[in-house]
Amino acid sequence: MSTPVKVAFFEFIPTILFVTPLILKLMQKVKHFLLFCAGVDRSLLAKAPTDEHKYIGIGATVLFTGLLAFFSGGYAMYTVFDNAFLAIVFGLIWGLMIFNLDRYIVLSMKSNGAWFKDFMVAFPRLILAVFLALVISKPLELKIFEKEINAELVQMEQEVYKKQEDQVRVRYAVQVADYQSNIQQLKTEIAQKTANRDSLERMAIQEADGTGGSRKRNLGPIYKTKKAAAENAQKELDGLMASYLPIIKEQETSIQNINSDINKEITNLKRSAYGGLAARMDALDRLASQSEAIFWANLFIILLFVSIETAPIFVKLIASRSPYDFVLHEVEHEFKMANLEKTSLLSNAIKNKIQFDTEVGVYQNNARIQMEKELIDAQLTKKLEELKGQEFDWA
Repeated sequence: MSTPVKVAFFEFIPTILFVTPLILKLMQKVKHFLLFCAGVDRSLLAKAPTDEHKYIGIGATVLFTGLLAFFSGGYAMYTVFDNAFLAIVFGLIWGLMIFNLDRYIVLSMKSNGAWFKDFMVAFPRLILAVFLALVISKPLELKIFEKEINAELVQMEQEVYKKQEDQVRVRYAVQVADYQSNIQQLKTEIAQKTANRDSLERMAIQEADGTGGSRKRNLGPIYKTKKAAAENAQKELDGLMASYLPIIKEQETSIQNINSDINKEITNLKRSAYGGLAARMDALDRLASQSEAIFWANLFIILLFVSIETAPIFVKLIASRSPYDFVLHEVEHEFKMANLEKTSLLSNAIKNKIQFDTEVGVYQNNARIQMEKELIDAQLTKKLEELKGQEFDWA
């Protein structure tokens, strides 16, 4: 080792000696915090040090689940209110609540040494853990598929707008249909009169040039009769058009006005922002139904969160009874027995006191009754003697 390298190394030694204790102290605090997350009593764990790493892992899982819940709740709140401060506050509250629930779920699970009994204890906790996993995973799914959801929201927004426009048109559809039906009926009558007029004119012309009718080219009486019929048809057509054309024009103008009102209402429709939490969930559901890849990806994300949320419970369920479980059972059993002894002694003392008070009370009552009887007898005897010593005049 060259001299400059040696000098640099020796200069770096004080830094190492100063930093190393800080790192060790920090790691110790992190370890204690993870044990707190796992709901472990460190004084009891000190008697079973082999379980320390197990509960550190469980505590880390509980901690990371709470962090995921923080991001999930924060993103969900930001999607609803579009406010970063509210999102952070709500995310923090939601994350702490999930952290506390997970910690309680793990803390309340105690191994009894019987798998079926442990499973019955764990079963409701597993259901709660799965429910929490579904709640936590949904906002994060929305974030993971955000780009695809935004693209789907554009299409959904257009569908919503089209539906609104269709509803506006439907409100005027009956009125427009009535106008169009009337116009069509009037035009049909005009067309029929026009066709009749054209037919009569054609017959008159054919009679005049000999191509039809009597097949004689002349302008005789037959031609004049047909010509008069054509002229009468023309007059009827003129009268009909004079009567119907203003009505047709008026109703066509009404239809144009209605279309103008429809366009105006469509223009004035409120185009509010479309992209709330419910809309995004709907978009994700549509994407999952349209794309098999998104469906499986979404399912795997849900299963991932379910496995993370239920991992501490399964670890405690499938693991054999560890030394910490025996120590905890011993402490709880001692407390239970001490409490049973204390309550038994207290119960016996109360029973003895009740028996003592009852028997003494009965004796005192009996003694009072006997005393009262003796006093009454003495008074009666005294009264009787007084009556015997008195003289009565029987006359």
